[in-house]
Amino acid sequence: MDSTRKTARIVGVLFITALASSMLSGSFLGSVDDPDYLTAVSANESQLLIGVLFQLVLTASVVAIPIMMYPILKTHNVSSAIGYASARIFEGFFDALMAISLLLLLTISWKFVEAGAPKATYFQTSGAVLLAAFDWSSIVENFPYGLGALIFYYSSYRLDLIPRWLSGWGLIGGTLMIVMGLLRMFGNSVIFLAIPIILNELVLAIWLIVKGFNSSVNALDSAKMEL
Repeated sequence: MDSTRKTARIVGVLFITALASSMLSGSFLGSVDDPDYLTAVSANESQLLIGVLFQLVLTASVVAIPIMMYPILKTHNVSSAIGYASARIFEGFFDALMAISLLLLLTISWKFVEAGAPKATYFQTSGAVLLAAFDWSSIVENFPYGLGALIFYYSSYRLDLIPRWLSGWGLIGGTLMIVMGLLRMFGNSVIFLAIPIILNELVLAIWLIVKGFNSSVNALDSAKMEL
């Protein structure tokens, strides 16, 4: 198996890992949405910690993808390769910040249960700040995510790395992610706008694992020599 084919499979697996860990993480964080979250978080400690672990797996996957793609994308444009890596690392930063916010919230929840009513206001304020950090990180993350998608799919279109219909789909999905981030900043719940890019990345991942990058592209021959 040549190095470019191997890279395609690894990137495909990383995309699936990122998607799966993101969805699985959310499924274990129900206590955060509980009205009495300061009590619910510590009562569901194991579930929250599992959710945090999946969040950290997401962070690692998000950062690993541009590292694997850099040698190939730079055959199109070094600035684009650096821009994609920067956007996804920035995205990973907010993923990590979400995980840290959850761990700190768990600590506050422990202290709240131990302290009882006399200091409830202090812990409620601290908990609210940490929840806000978690929520705002999830919103701001949409911007580097969307920007990274635009850079990746534009470069893929120019290099003909994948079918152009798939690149076009990704460009639409990336744009919608940026729009979603803007709308969420103003309190609009428009999570459905993420559906196109989620489906796109799933199809992309399967395509890369099964088909790999388009082998007829001359630029990939150069990439193979540099990997």
